[in-house]
Amino acid sequence: MLHCKSIKTGLIGRRLSHSFSPEIHSYLADYEYKLYEMEENEVGDFLKSCPLDALNVTIPYKKTVMPYLQHISETALKIGSVNTIVKKEDGLWGYNTDYYGFSYMVKKSGIEIKGKKVLILGSGGASLTVKAVLSDMNAGEIITVSRSGENNYENIEKHADADVIVNTTPVGMYPENGSSPVDLNIFTRLSGVLDLIYNPAVTRLLYDAKKLGIPCLNGLSMLSAQAKRASELFTGTVIEEDPTPEIVKNIEMKLKNIVLIGMPGCGKSTAGRLLAKKLSRPFSDTDEIIESTSDMSIPEIFSSFGEDEFRKREHEAAVSAGKGSGNIIATGGGIITREENYYPLHQNSFIVWLKRDTALLPVDGRPISQTNDINELYRKRAPLYEKFADCEISVSEDPAETVDRIIEAIRRITE
Repeated sequence: MLHCKSIKTGLIGRRLSHSFSPEIHSYLADYEYKLYEMEENEVGDFLKSCPLDALNVTIPYKKTVMPYLQHISETALKIGSVNTIVKKEDGLWGYNTDYYGFSYMVKKSGIEIKGKKVLILGSGGASLTVKAVLSDMNAGEIITVSRSGENNYENIEKHADADVIVNTTPVGMYPENGSSPVDLNIFTRLSGVLDLIYNPAVTRLLYDAKKLGIPCLNGLSMLSAQAKRASELFTGTVIEEDPTPEIVKNIEMKLKNIVLIGMPGCGKSTAGRLLAKKLSRPFSDTDEIIESTSDMSIPEIFSSFGEDEFRKREHEAAVSAGKGSGNIIATGGGIITREENYYPLHQNSFIVWLKRDTALLPVDGRPISQTNDINELYRKRAPLYEKFADCEISVSEDPAETVDRIIEAIRRITE
């Protein structure tokens, strides 16, 4: 880590609550790095008085900042987009470190670009950088798709022969999780999908790619790699040993949720609360979310409206809890019975199946457990728990030991 506490840095953009940049820069140096949300009409005044020594710029201001800079690097001028600014004695200097970041992302993905037809979704500042990198990597044909251009989402079918898709739009980004800019099923020969979004970790676009068996990658490696290059510009110091892989791993570990699934009464809530305390993370329980938003207990919802209505409310709770980052989430025993809950729980989480002997499962206050043979219920649900889970552990009669097993299981799957 570089030691330069006297330097003040930050990030400007319109909406920054989703940003991981402060976390990433904390691994690179000990300078101050803050978030500065602003509207477009505030950008000019901010840069004219520039209270920072250096800063990053994110959507939608990568073009907006350029008229306020005294010097712009050759790469940034060629691309027409700036995402890094450094204040020097002779004014503000603009750079494009996204070029370095996206190049790193493509190489990490292993997706072949040379000679391929690539669709870039979006026409903002990020798309300009992506186009420059793809051109330098000798892509065969590069098509930019926008909402109202010659190539748009209404006629995108004419490019169904695309080999690679790169999403540079914010569609599907937190907090608007669950949306995708295109239907991948219309493309007949896709060999790769890259999404510059990194929160959630698995956007709907990437989830659809995974289902189709198409190699894909989110934008966290790009963000981390460009941050490394930006930090070098901030401090004037070259970082010799590339910290990007370790940064990506640490950020993923810290910001992914841990979701607990398993039979009713297996100890998810008890273990979840202890786990949250041990890891200093927020805790939520989908059953408690349902009761809070319904102002009714779970048995009352079943009695008054039936299971279908409960499952609808459970899905809404899964969507709400699943879009967060860095939380511990306990779920109801039947959440895995609805396929629609798979994506909301997987988009940003490690999912752990807690297994307990059915003879030890309590049934009080659990409508489904009270009206079904517990062993038969487990027989039906076990394949669904297995499908949803990233790993599984046996529940100990000592909740603290269960927590240790959860932590160890997650460590193993991330090695």
